[in-house]
Amino acid sequence: MSDARILVVDDEPDITALVAYHLARAGYRVKTAATGPEALQAVEAEPPDLLVLDLMLPGRSGLEVLADLRRREETRDIGVILLTARREEVDRIKGLAEGADDYLTKPFSPDELVLRVKAVLRRLGAPALAGGQVLKVGSIAVDRAALSVTVGGAPVELTPIEYRLLLTLIERQGRVQSRPHLLEVVWQAQPDIHTRTVDMHVNRLRAKLGAAGSLIETVRGFGYRLREPEARAHRR
Repeated sequence: MSDARILVVDDEPDITALVAYHLARAGYRVKTAATGPEALQAVEAEPPDLLVLDLMLPGRSGLEVLADLRRREETRDIGVILLTARREEVDRIKGLAEGADDYLTKPFSPDELVLRVKAVLRRLGAPALAGGQVLKVGSIAVDRAALSVTVGGAPVELTPIEYRLLLTLIERQGRVQSRPHLLEVVWQAQPDIHTRTVDMHVNRLRAKLGAAGSLIETVRGFGYRLREPEARAHRR
């Protein structure tokens, strides 16, 4: 189980689809972009934990995107794995010198890609565990480092889907999350999944959270949101 967000940036649709498929299958939350400007816009909208970044991109090159990320304080710690057809040593050295965490050349092994992503995320996560990893709303606490949930200090056992569902709601606290959006983020929009599944999992999650489950508010006709603890409970 992993809640890590990964942005795949490549202008070749087949490569993008292949990378996204294997990473989603490994449990990661994946988004894609096809150009340098699109990548930077996606990072600004929702900063990922790691980019799989092609060097040859329209608009702005992968190296320019990488340099931009490393210049800004809010994005300098995002992991970056360069994925490119270039094999020359000078390109690898330049990418690593700009701050890339790893480097893969095309054609690549999907299994090796997943392993390298896991390794980079593990390295990046180690020094950051002391702060910013625990999200709290009321009595609910989600420890993203330990992948654990507690309510009032007592551990709550959740399935991977329930954990990702709660994490998505708590990360976007106060904002309505539509059922289709939750399917895309939590289930990676698998074609055999229906919106009724979202309702069923929300009900199970509420039950496991006990009294704190009332913080998950139904917005009729739209979806769900995690409300402020002090707000008046909305009738389900």
